Amino acid sequence: MRTPLGELELAILDWLWTHGQGDVKAVHDGLARDITPNTVQSTLKRLHEKGLLLREKVSHAFFYAPGLSRAEFHRQVLGEIVEDLLEGQLDMVLAAFVDLAERAGPEKLERLERMIAARRGDQR
Repeated sequence: MRTPLGELELAILDWLWTHGQGDVKAVHDGLARDITPNTVQSTLKRLHEKGLLLREKVSHAFFYAPGLSRAEFHRQVLGEIVEDLLEGQLDMVLAAFVDLAERAGPEKLERLERMIAARRGDQR
């Protein structure tokens, strides 16, 4: 997905994550912005081409739905940012996550430990 998303693309994704699916008219009306339906339509098409939206033709209109959850999207973006910035220096990335979890409080550090244990298949 390496292409950065614009403000309208993110707003459309957010609307679809909240509402599940919609056609151009529903998304346009839901955004309540001073833009044309054609702008929404071309943005939906672009998001579909980027693999971020699914679409289904119903009668004469396409209905769009998110191709991945909000959490999956954020994980993907974060992973790409980390990969680009640190160029494979995994130890620094791991240390940064542990530091962030520790600063967020003991419960976050414990959550991180449980997540690691779950990935390993531990019964903690």
